[in-house]
Amino acid sequence: MQLRSVSNVNRGIVYCNAAPSATAGPSLEKVDFLKLQNGSDIRGVAVDGVAGEPLSLTEPVTQAIAAAFAVWLLDKKKADSSKCLKVSVGHDSRISAQKLQDAVSQGIAGAGLDVVQYGLASTPAMFNSTLTKNEDFLCPVDGAIMITASHLPYNRNGFKFFTNAGGLGKADIKDILERAANIYNGFTSKSLKEAERKASSSISKVDYMTVYASDLVAAVRKASGNIEKPLEGFHIIVDAGNGAGGFFAGKVLEPLGAITSGSQFLEPDGLFPNHIPNPEDKAAMKAITQAVLDNKADLGIIFDTDVDRSAAVDSTGREFNRNRLIALMSAIVLEEHPGTTIVTDSVTSDGLTIFIEKKLGGKHYRFKRGYKNVIDEAIRLNSIGEESHLAIETSGHGALKENHWLDDGAYVMVKLLNKLASARASGQTGGSKVLTDLVEELQEPAVAVELRLKIDQSHADLKGGSFRDYGEAVLKYLESKSESDPKLQKAPVNYEGVRVSGYGGWFLLRLSLHDPVLPLNIEAPSNEDAVKLGLAVLSAANEFSALETSALAKFVQN
Repeated sequence: MQLRSVSNVNRGIVYCNAAPSATAGPSLEKVDFLKLQNGSDIRGVAVDGVAGEPLSLTEPVTQAIAAAFAVWLLDKKKADSSKCLKVSVGHDSRISAQKLQDAVSQGIAGAGLDVVQYGLASTPAMFNSTLTKNEDFLCPVDGAIMITASHLPYNRNGFKFFTNAGGLGKADIKDILERAANIYNGFTSKSLKEAERKASSSISKVDYMTVYASDLVAAVRKASGNIEKPLEGFHIIVDAGNGAGGFFAGKVLEPLGAITSGSQFLEPDGLFPNHIPNPEDKAAMKAITQAVLDNKADLGIIFDTDVDRSAAVDSTGREFNRNRLIALMSAIVLEEHPGTTIVTDSVTSDGLTIFIEKKLGGKHYRFKRGYKNVIDEAIRLNSIGEESHLAIETSGHGALKENHWLDDGAYVMVKLLNKLASARASGQTGGSKVLTDLVEELQEPAVAVELRLKIDQSHADLKGGSFRDYGEAVLKYLESKSESDPKLQKAPVNYEGVRVSGYGGWFLLRLSLHDPVLPLNIEAPSNEDAVKLGLAVLSAANEFSALETSALAKFVQN
């Protein structure tokens, strides 16, 4: 039996229309729920003890959020009263995971829905559980909640929500948080105890990661022409950073015949003692690169905490992340779908555009930062007749049309494995060189930097206004100043911030999605040219006293 354990689920009693009790309420802290929103996610502090970071994601708050999702789901699904909806719940390796899973389960059960707990899981697997048709695993579920805060420090946690239509968007999250505030304010001691009682009779536990992993294995076998062990002889190392990605070595690579000795940090540890599980982190990439070189492996694979992002390293230690991973995925996808549009975030390089359009014959559509923005834009393009099969961010979030537009770090790596397997099946040798060769003509800048210009919200210059308005004023002034400089050229098509070319390179100054910060990206063929671009930005930024420009000033002095 595939179920680890299944409690007695009370199928005869339906609580979908249960009314809250009117007994005197418990003593609960006042909470600003909307402050927990982080774009299309919810994030907060779940572990006390870090100075200046008060607890915000308590168990009652969590229970209210889960109950709000349940009510939102009932509204969306318009379920008939004879059928109870099911919600799957999974978590990454964080130390607060278990207590939040319990609170989430009580919130869902208290609203009358059935709960299916997966335990340690990946974010992509949670979405997949809304699509899988397998009654033995109680699938498909009607909704899914992933408890994760991605690569943030150990004391943080949060939630991502899914239905079979995909991940919830910003408007949905705001709606859920507003509902949660009302539910929280209506909590009574009796209603909390009742939710706990309902949870004890409506929770099932399922090893869904086995189903998810087997689907990945099947995808690689299919790409190789149904060879049972298409990766036999390949030495592939996994670095899970003590997050949720350790399954990939034993449940995906080994059944495909790969050697995985030298894989590291596969065991879940929510304190992340070895390095931050983040493919953008230099220490993390150094760790997987060193492991590949030390073990003379063919390929290295690294995941973030909840496995929705990934990167790779070839046998020589060359990293496939950021622009290089986008180039590699573009090469693979454009072989399968010639001429298709590749949608990326705003900070991708000019060299990537040339590679996609001139070398590969595709179209590069550079959009905004934020993986949901990139994915939603690819979906929109398809809806108006412009074919797009890949939406991918420099952060490592990559989503494919063939995979339901889910940003799945494991599936992105499967696309690389497919290439290795199919190359070997056709008689090619050379290990990961087949991947390296695909991006050989990508032009890469000699200098690439990202600096952060913070806005001091207490500065008199803001005059009580928002940091967003102030940031927009900075961008408008920089745009005007750049247009009057004959050595600079504004990007003809740009969806975010101010992007300008000059001195053989480019810069992009934009406003952060959530914080009072203006990130600045500069790429150039030499340090001297990068400094010239930096000076162009600094001359405009110096007109705004509330802008912290010390990092940029230091850069241009080097």
